[in-house]
Amino acid sequence: MNLPPTPFFLFGEGHRKKMIYRKGCLISWPDGKVIFRHKDVAAEKVDAPACRVSLDSGDGRKIAVYEDQVGIWVEEDGLSRCLCESPVKHPAFEGHPHAPLLSSLHHEILVNILNGAPVPNFLVYPKPWYRDAALVAMALEHTHNMALIRDWIISLGDCFDRLNPGDPEPDNLGQLLYMLSLVSNKSHPLAPRILEHLRDFMDEGAIRGTTDFAEHPVYQTAWLKFGLKAMGLPDYLTIPDVEDSYSTLCWWSDKVRRKTPPVRFHEAADKRPCLAWAEAHFLKLPPPLELAGKAFPLTWEADASQAKYGGMMIVDPAFTDERICAPHAWHAAEMFLYLLECT
Repeated sequence: MNLPPTPFFLFGEGHRKKMIYRKGCLISWPDGKVIFRHKDVAAEKVDAPACRVSLDSGDGRKIAVYEDQVGIWVEEDGLSRCLCESPVKHPAFEGHPHAPLLSSLHHEILVNILNGAPVPNFLVYPKPWYRDAALVAMALEHTHNMALIRDWIISLGDCFDRLNPGDPEPDNLGQLLYMLSLVSNKSHPLAPRILEHLRDFMDEGAIRGTTDFAEHPVYQTAWLKFGLKAMGLPDYLTIPDVEDSYSTLCWWSDKVRRKTPPVRFHEAADKRPCLAWAEAHFLKLPPPLELAGKAFPLTWEADASQAKYGGMMIVDPAFTDERICAPHAWHAAEMFLYLLECT
């Protein structure tokens, strides 16, 4: 997919204030206040792995906005001032062949933590989805940043995210158990409630219900087994030996049979590249680097039913018109977790 060509960058990892750089302006989000504006920009450079935007003014001044482990900074003529301070961890990925990509993807994950919750894209999604959040949590565990979403996970009071209109989706049960295992244990109040809900979906030793408006018993049961194991709870489930188009999303499960199904998601990857990356991970295909941007943003999602694309207007109306949000945390997490294995 060719994303709209407007150069921009998002700042605000973890609990920090969100800020948008575009055309010489740094804008605070969501209030839209202009933090600074430079009309006479002779050149600009976005260095995504370094989380840095550098500007050369027509009068010779050098200005930069950058984000590090401490906070967000503006640098003018060599002097820096802090705009927002809140700690995050930035691994260097030293020696990894995809180190710059991993740094950029890590930023695209961290910047989409909104009010302590991992949302798919903070501009168009006000609430987190459990399946997206579970993959983000896997990435944050690798980089020792789980503290950024710990309070959100601990505070959850519903076993389902209820964001796809209709019945509760049973894959949420395993996703939630897994996330809880990272920050709590089986004494968490939701753990027994998850086991109670399990009975509502039991079908011949597996679970079955609707996810994305269709039955995906392999995907749903695999997630539950993964969550039960992570939480140290008994597991009497068996992944059914049936066709399930979502089975190739389960690269993180050692229980899903490693048959070689036809590649399903690659053809539709322009809209949901996260699925094609997960499938490539499962099938041990080469990383589909063509399903990534060439620079920031590397990740996206298009034409999703629940996204509020009007939120992308602050970046460029073309994103809203074409129903694209970028970057996208699930896409970034799938890429990050696959590339992390490519040593």
